[in-house]
Formats: sequence, structure tokens, C-alpha cells
Amino acid sequence: MKLYRLLLVGSSAVTVVLLGAGCSTEPSYTTSPYHPGPVIGRNLGEGVGVVAGNVAGVGVGFTEGVVTGVAAPFDTTTRTVRVWHTETTADGRTIQVPQDILVDANGRPVQSGVK
Repeated sequence: MKLYRLLLVGSSAVTVVLLGAGCSTEPSYTTSPYHPGPVIGRNLGEGVGVVAGNVAGVGVGFTEGVVTGVAAPFDTTTRTVRVWHTETTADGRTIQVPQDILVDANGRPVQSGVK
């Protein structure tokens, strides 16, 4: 059953390539309907180039993903977020008091060793 499917897909692909080989977007003086070999060769070369380029792209994307994943635990990027609190002093005045909170790259507070 798998061999039948492989033969069907393979013959379909060859048929599409051969039918498309005669098509040309270039001026008529560069190709000849009597010599379709160069057109077929160019189309097959383009197809191989596309496949090879996609394979290389998958390899590069996979490698970049692995590097990003491995580097993520070592990301020490932090920011300071300032929050203002209203407090009343002993003599009755109302003042704004800042509180700085250290957060990581995702905005979660960083736990310090001091409590």
C-alpha cells in the first residue's frame, strides 16, 4: 500500500514538472519549443534549490531555537518598578512614599535573600 502511494505521488510530481517545463516567462528567443531540455533542467534545478534552501532554513531555525532555550535560564535582565504609597505622618500630613520592586524580564518580582 505504501509503495502504491509512493508511486502515485512520484508520478504525479514528475508529470507536474514535465508539464510545467515548457512554460516560460522569458522572451521567446531564449527558449525553443523544439529544445525543452534547458527549461526542464532549470525547473528541476529551481525545485532542488527550493528544497535545499528549506532544509537549510529548518536547520538554522532549529539551532537558533536550541540556543535561545539553553540561554533562557541564564537571562539576568532585571528592571526596577516604582510603586507609590500614600502614608500619613505622625503630625497628620499625607505624603507619597516610593517603593522600588526589582522584577525579572517577565515582570515577576525577584526574590531577594533578605526578608
